[in-house]
Amino acid sequence: MLKHLTIQNYALIESLDIEFPDGLTIMTGETGAGKSVLLGAVSLLSGGRADKAILRDESRSCVVEGVFETEQGQKILRRVISSGMRSRFFIDDCPVGISEMEDIASGLLDIHGQRGNLLLGDKRWQLDLIDGYCGNSTLVEKYRVEYEAVKNLEKELSEVEKRIAEDKKNSEGRLADLKKLQDASLKEGEVQDLENELALLENAEMLKENSCLAANLLDGEGGSVIHNLREAEKCVEKCAGFDSRLEELIKRMESCRIECKDISSDIEAFGEKISASPARRSQIEERLGALYSIMKKFGCKDELSLIALRDELASASEQTDSLIDRKNEITTLLSSRRKKREEISLKLSEKRRKGAQKMQKALLEMIRDLEMPASRLVIDVESSDEFTPTGQDSVQILFSANPKEKMVELEKVASGGEQSRIMLCIKSLMASFRKMPTMFFDEIDAGVSGSVADKMGSRIVNMGKDMQVISITHLPQVASKGKAHLLVYKQTDSGGRAAIRIKYIEGRERVLEVARLLSGEKTTPQAIANAEVLLETNK
Repeated sequence: MLKHLTIQNYALIESLDIEFPDGLTIMTGETGAGKSVLLGAVSLLSGGRADKAILRDESRSCVVEGVFETEQGQKILRRVISSGMRSRFFIDDCPVGISEMEDIASGLLDIHGQRGNLLLGDKRWQLDLIDGYCGNSTLVEKYRVEYEAVKNLEKELSEVEKRIAEDKKNSEGRLADLKKLQDASLKEGEVQDLENELALLENAEMLKENSCLAANLLDGEGGSVIHNLREAEKCVEKCAGFDSRLEELIKRMESCRIECKDISSDIEAFGEKISASPARRSQIEERLGALYSIMKKFGCKDELSLIALRDELASASEQTDSLIDRKNEITTLLSSRRKKREEISLKLSEKRRKGAQKMQKALLEMIRDLEMPASRLVIDVESSDEFTPTGQDSVQILFSANPKEKMVELEKVASGGEQSRIMLCIKSLMASFRKMPTMFFDEIDAGVSGSVADKMGSRIVNMGKDMQVISITHLPQVASKGKAHLLVYKQTDSGGRAAIRIKYIEGRERVLEVARLLSGEKTTPQAIANAEVLLETNK
């Protein structure tokens, strides 16, 4: 329940601090006194919209704070709207987002404003009403999980199928290109190796002739480098007996001779390997031609680029296979989740239909008690093949105040007074299953009078026995029934600016206020006497 409300710098409210008791609190005041303004400030705690007009002083922030007593202990909700219209939300002095604030506030407050009867025509609100009455919250959440799962899987399946279709469209050409590259048996560095070998074949005679000549010069018959080195080595050996320093020169000459011998052998081997094979030359030219051609076709500068392209195309083909596997997985999973969604939806529909019948009976009993004895009301739950975020059901509430009139949709047929009575019955029913701690009514009794007003007041009183109700009213029959009575009025300050004030009244003050509601502008002795009777009767 709401224990304490603080409002600062909101519209005509400079500063207000109000303590609220449990049970039913009546709020009255002359038209334009600011009762609805007060309720508008309270709605800010539930995430209500705020425009710049709410700032009484545009240089200061607007602050609304409510202190609530809950089963878990005290809960403090506060909203601060800066002069720049930036909203900040706090729960127990901790900053939170608007969604969290709305979620917490929805469990603490229910505000029925002067336009609240419009909800009677809101199909989503009607469905939520049925679900609340049936206690379907857990089942609705299970359905929502399955609905979202199916929706996400369907979206993924569509995307996968689209990608598969695109791949299929391009697959013929891609596979043909991949086959050409695979058939080419590409090897890194092959072009360079073939070009080098071709160069050797094209110059075979010259290379063979020069390699033989070089080998002969190094180690040929007569006058060869190796022969001359050996002869020079013998001459130095003859001299070495006379000077030991020549021993080192002998070793160096021997080393040179051995190295020249090796070089001569390598050159000779090189020359022997060279073959001016026309067949091999033709084979190399053919292979190089094929490689140059495939590089030109795919716009690649070398075989490395061709190999990279080949691997990329192969990977794309593997990806298509992976997509097909994923499609099969999604299809199987989707079938399972759709089945589960349907099972939960059927259970939900069955509970809604059964609950609608019970709720219809309970509401009709309440409505007829408010002097509409011939009323008829039907809550029709219709199911379709379409799955929506709330299930497969839609709700239609049909009403007729007279037995001979055709039943039509509730919001189209009921008068303002009838709508007020029906909404009060619905709110009374909601309070029983939602266990709402605090409920605000802003003239829910509008459009009724006399004994109907008295009975509506009694119903509001009954609600106040189990919960906290704060009811704004202009009806003396209702105003006389409250456990506590708040009077809202305007007061002009020294600067001539009006400000909203609020105070609890009792005793003579309350009698005069109820008398004002009875008689209007001029309070008569008869009205005072009637007010005393009303208040005494409703003690």
